[in-house]
Amino acid sequence: MGDLRIDRRDGVLTITLSRPERLNAVTADLTEEMLDVLNELMRDAATRVVVLTGEGRGFCSGMDLGGGDPGGGGEGRAQRIYRGIARGGEVTARLREIPQPVIAALHGPVAGMGVSWALACDLRVADPTTRFVVPFTDLGLSAGDCGLSWLLPRLVGPARAAEICYRAQRLDVARAHELGLVTELAAKGEDVAGAQALADELLARSPYGLRRTKELLNVSLDAPGLRQQLAMETGVQTLAFFTEDLAEGMTATVEKRRPEFRNR
Repeated sequence: MGDLRIDRRDGVLTITLSRPERLNAVTADLTEEMLDVLNELMRDAATRVVVLTGEGRGFCSGMDLGGGDPGGGGEGRAQRIYRGIARGGEVTARLREIPQPVIAALHGPVAGMGVSWALACDLRVADPTTRFVVPFTDLGLSAGDCGLSWLLPRLVGPARAAEICYRAQRLDVARAHELGLVTELAAKGEDVAGAQALADELLARSPYGLRRTKELLNVSLDAPGLRQQLAMETGVQTLAFFTEDLAEGMTATVEKRRPEFRNR
């Protein structure tokens, strides 16, 4: 694909943003390629974990503001900008909605729209060069960008989110880890290897359990209350008792060995 590199191995799909000369700044073409891949993952039973990273010196520097304002399509400038932002937000939503856990491998700048995409992932591995840049109020924009104003308060709390957004803060990897934005720290240049190791760890877990857990965690973010969430959990947990993998997991626990799940 033009602006993405795709690698498949043993149940793990690695998506690499591939515009290193622009620090992987997001264009309309890159966004549509991302959506094509993510939409395919919605119906992909063979892929169990996804890794998202960026080629070169950074993960993603945000929307490609230097790419000009392309015309065409019979739309005005406002409509074209709206469509570009909305499609970027659709990537955020799809990263949350696909059934596979998504691990972001982060290094260098994680800026603008790139912050939203990174926070939409389930887990994040970062090397020491990683820095989160939330520049919107310095640019005359709001920090309500591609889901950021929904994601950030849920990860760090509303007060911390307000501080970061209002003050257009840059967070180095130590501060991001302290706030809970980073799952694991990796050595310099080892973020992808760290993400792959974490993916291998998840591959050893129950496929049913992982997918349904992601589903329930997502529902809980919008659930109106405990009773509704309990009903959802009960249905999902009951179905697990009819899987072969549950029997294998129970047997392996008794036999003090790692289970060999077969997604059945």
